[in-house]
Amino acid sequence: MAGFRGSYTVMVTPFDEAGRVDEAGLRRFVDWQIEGGAQGLIPLGSTGEFLSLTRDERSLVASTVIDQAAGRVPVLVGTAAEWTDEAVAASKEAERLGADGVMIVPPYYSSPTEDEIFVHYRRIAEALSIPIMVYNNPYTSNVDLSAPLVARLSEIDNVSYIKESSGHVPRATQILRLCGDRMTVFAGYHPWESFLAGAQGYVSVFSNISPALSTELFNVTVDRRDPEGGRQIYHRVLPLLEALSGDLYVSATKAALGIIGMPVGDPRPPRLPLPQVNRTALEGVLRDLGLVRADTSSSRSV
Repeated sequence: MAGFRGSYTVMVTPFDEAGRVDEAGLRRFVDWQIEGGAQGLIPLGSTGEFLSLTRDERSLVASTVIDQAAGRVPVLVGTAAEWTDEAVAASKEAERLGADGVMIVPPYYSSPTEDEIFVHYRRIAEALSIPIMVYNNPYTSNVDLSAPLVARLSEIDNVSYIKESSGHVPRATQILRLCGDRMTVFAGYHPWESFLAGAQGYVSVFSNISPALSTELFNVTVDRRDPEGGRQIYHRVLPLLEALSGDLYVSATKAALGIIGMPVGDPRPPRLPLPQVNRTALEGVLRDLGLVRADTSSSRSV
């Protein structure tokens, strides 16, 4: 498959009323995302609650998304693990299942040195023939991949993409300056500003709720080279981005899907369902964006 670019949905994992992975709901959600304009799918990221799934459940989610997408859009599977050998095994499995790439956050508990991070990614890359998207999210991993370290990682075969979620807008510029065409930047935060800096994609949480708006933001700003048009879309969706930000982002994203008539179940503990006060505010944001239909019912299945 050609190089990755565009708006990629970092997917929620649907659960049924008993808290089990809802395979049928996941298949319907994949179809809804693709039909809605998502340009790529990323299951088992942070939004997908990968740390709250068993190994067998992670395999089920990966295989289901890959099978249902059926090559219509690229699928990058989250294969992060604290133990390098486990990350290697999960990544090899994703490749066997037909993933187009993998997305991997650095080890998130061991406070690794730069050399340890480099060896971690090198060992994974040596076991694969598909691309790796490095995931820099210092807020949850407690590891911040500096631009010089990313440049070092870009020298590894297959390490070709980064989801940049440091929240530091100039970081995209620094990475591109140091890496050149060895690394394609996907925004994790601040997509419009990152597009102007040269990012070629967006790993989007809000695309779970409106893949069409997320893709339109990318297409107008990057492909049509219309930054002012992109800015207008960005300002429209900023209230939603803000409502989904912070520590409650998984609960908020799942609540938003329920509000628009696409329920995917509650998050798994220790996360709790979104508090009512937050839910009420979120519903107002969704109504302002025209995402809540008059016939919407929270009991409707995905």
